[in-house]
Amino acid sequence: MSVKTALRVIEIIETYAREKRALPLSELARLLDVPVSSCLALIRTLTGLGYLYETGRRQGYYPTGRLLAMAQRIARADPVLDRVYPSLTELRDATRETVVFAKLTQDGRVVYLDVLDSPHTIRYAPVAGEFKDIHANSLGKALLSVLDAPARDALLAGMPMTRHNERTLITPEALLADLERSRERGWFMNSGESIADVGAIAWPVTLSGERYAISVGGPIYRIEPQQENYARILRSACTALEQQA
Repeated sequence: MSVKTALRVIEIIETYAREKRALPLSELARLLDVPVSSCLALIRTLTGLGYLYETGRRQGYYPTGRLLAMAQRIARADPVLDRVYPSLTELRDATRETVVFAKLTQDGRVVYLDVLDSPHTIRYAPVAGEFKDIHANSLGKALLSVLDAPARDALLAGMPMTRHNERTLITPEALLADLERSRERGWFMNSGESIADVGAIAWPVTLSGERYAISVGGPIYRIEPQQENYARILRSACTALEQQA
């Protein structure tokens, strides 16, 4: 029950992030697909703790600034992001494209730990906390490349390789061949293999014995002509981070 309650709280936060408006109790319960009585108990608890407030009688509830303040306090103390953020910012400013910092989860997915948005109006716009398939993601390929052969083969053997479109690599053989080409040229590429018309290049980085990867992504028409230049800047940033560590 406690795990289910914790999940509901996260779903409430994500619902407000998606809807961006005050929500009456009945509508919030409908969006969460839970009984009104259960939703009311959660709302009363979060209101009592200062995370939600009633915008007006029968007008609905909305998060207070307390949620943002707590999130910012947590983010400022992140032991890894605190070290890499300046380099990620420099990389984003140098390329003017979206920069993502990620690592592998225990179940073999890519999780985005931080995202720095491109200043362009048309841009790749993921969010921190997203999960991606390892086989159709430049970061996933970079992270897969630093695994030893037994760990890599075990991961591929138990991983469904979903076809997102005609460019997706859907066999271990095709993926391993792509990894070999990527090592030789000096960058790992996702050229519309998961999201049509979105491309990204990535490179792995090791910090305090943990494996991470950084990518530069955006529309393919902007990424592909600059991939060698961006790869050079990206590798340099990863090397500098490793030396600092």
